[in-house]
Amino acid sequence: MVDVDGTTTDATASATTAGGLVHAVLDAPVGPVVVAVHDGAVTHLRLPRTDGSPAADDVGDRVDPGDDAVLAAAVRQLTAYFAGDLRDFDLPLRYAGTAFQRRVWDGLRRIPYGTTTSYGALAEAVGLDPRTTARAVGAANGANRMAIVVPCHRVIGAGGKLVGFAAGLDRKRALLELERRAVGGPDLLF
Repeated sequence: MVDVDGTTTDATASATTAGGLVHAVLDAPVGPVVVAVHDGAVTHLRLPRTDGSPAADDVGDRVDPGDDAVLAAAVRQLTAYFAGDLRDFDLPLRYAGTAFQRRVWDGLRRIPYGTTTSYGALAEAVGLDPRTTARAVGAANGANRMAIVVPCHRVIGAGGKLVGFAAGLDRKRALLELERRAVGGPDLLF
């Protein structure tokens, strides 16, 4: 996977898109998932809006996934994820954010598949004081533009409750349940 520092060493970008921002829409069990790429890296992965429509605003032209190598790889990997066959994504990523947000997003990427953590525990895992940064960590989590690949759905409230998911708590629950079934974990309590 290419690091998210704004650079990419992967040479799989297609000449078809000439490095422009393009997207595809994947029909997924949680509704239409939009994945966008720019200059050979995934820049957005959006779950459906709460009304079920694709969140495809401002992510370039919709293209056939086969028109761009990175887009095709993202669609293949997401399809495997939704089938319960993929746990770790191997995609070039480029996300924009503050140093603090990137720190949190890197922490999200380290949350094991099929598990959950709290905002405070995530803060602690990235070397922050959870007593003073849990809310800021929650805000950075909410600013994540690459759902699933940067698994913000794996963060729950300190009391074990489902909280804070822009695509809706039903979708968060569905993603957690998909992962739980794939690893054979205990039933979800929420």
